[in-house]
Amino acid sequence: SALALAPPGPWDAPTTGTAHVEASLFDDLPVDDAEAPDPLVELAAQLDAVACAAQPGRLRLLLAAESTGALIAAEMRHDGMPWSVEVHDALLTATLGERPRGGGRPTRLDALATEVRALLDQPSLNPDSQPDLLRALRTAGLDVTSTRVAEIRACEHPVVEPLLEYKKLARLLSANGWAWMQAWVHDGRFRPDYVPGGVVTGRWATSGGGALQLPAAIRGAVRADPGWCLVVADAAQLEPRVLAAMSGDGAMAAAGQQADLYQGVVDAGIVETRTQAKYAMLGAIYGATTGASATLMPQLTRAYPRAVALVEAAARAGERGEVVSTWLGRSSPRPGAAWQDEQLAAVAEGAESAEVREARRRRRDWGRFTRNFVVQGTAAEWALCWMASLRRRLAGMDGRPHLVFFLHDEVMVHAPLGVADEVAAAVRDAATEAGVLLFGATPVEFALGVAVVDSYDQAK
Repeated sequence: SALALAPPGPWDAPTTGTAHVEASLFDDLPVDDAEAPDPLVELAAQLDAVACAAQPGRLRLLLAAESTGALIAAEMRHDGMPWSVEVHDALLTATLGERPRGGGRPTRLDALATEVRALLDQPSLNPDSQPDLLRALRTAGLDVTSTRVAEIRACEHPVVEPLLEYKKLARLLSANGWAWMQAWVHDGRFRPDYVPGGVVTGRWATSGGGALQLPAAIRGAVRADPGWCLVVADAAQLEPRVLAAMSGDGAMAAAGQQADLYQGVVDAGIVETRTQAKYAMLGAIYGATTGASATLMPQLTRAYPRAVALVEAAARAGERGEVVSTWLGRSSPRPGAAWQDEQLAAVAEGAESAEVREARRRRRDWGRFTRNFVVQGTAAEWALCWMASLRRRLAGMDGRPHLVFFLHDEVMVHAPLGVADEVAAAVRDAATEAGVLLFGATPVEFALGVAVVDSYDQAK
């Protein structure tokens, strides 16, 4: 297409933040001299690019899904997630202790800090300072190189338990404490800044508010209005089901006809336990090379050859520096110039063994990325189609039920109690339609867990 052959344009430029401009009340607003693209010209170029694609129908569906996703993100921010500041405050107080007045730590957090100082014999220690904490831990005889939770947990010392508890609560305070609530919750609504397609695979991100990382400790604050409810649905084992549908692996599709795909793998006699099935499946998708996942891969390969072959082919393509694509045509980025130079240097005459090992490691890392890209990206496409179908169905219902939250494979609808059952049915029907839109008459079932609740914590 002309678009593919055109030199880099404004759409190819990296996203940059808006420069901060100091202004007073009567200053003129800064003038943007950049000429806005002509919408008709841009549309014509897009239509031409789609028509020239290898799979124009799929790419057209991807564009429609992404466009609808952008609308949904704007609508969810406008409507907001129902939020009780009273419940949030009570949850924080119960977990962290009384809210400090005029600075300082909540009472329970302060007590834990005092205990950590005493156990490390460091009365002036600030446990929030990583350099100071690391120095104190090493002085106390703990063999750690960082203050990461995994390293601390592996140590044997009386300070481990209170320190890990302190770190957990300090994280809650900084990420979703009272300051966060004041900044992001207004008039009983939480309105985060969603970024559709913010991740390279097409998954969403946020640029503020952290909606995709709401901890369990505060989910009780997400509460429906009086006379309303929350319909919360999550797709069970979405990525393995997507892999089964993409690959056309009949045996894996049979496992995916159960509500619990992992149990279906066990029932087929491939592995002995559900935990093994989960490790094996995630190992196939994410490219595990060690541990239980790697040990179980031969069994999974024999049982589901087409599914494993699909992700293996994506991994090998990535190792060669090639581009892979999702089901609807989203392409992976190529590795950077430094990666390419490193690979060339490793095969050059006289290459050092360390260079060869590092190049091999980087090559395999990129292969793991492309292996996961095709599955995670296609799962993101399914989720967009799911939401788009659900949005259309909700628009025809009484009382204006509406989407208020989305997280990868989970949606939340704020709905009047009188239409709760209708909304729950619409959520399930939309999931079925999304599967048909992407994969046609696939035997894979996209099973959902659906709950009608008063607050988000009741759905888990």
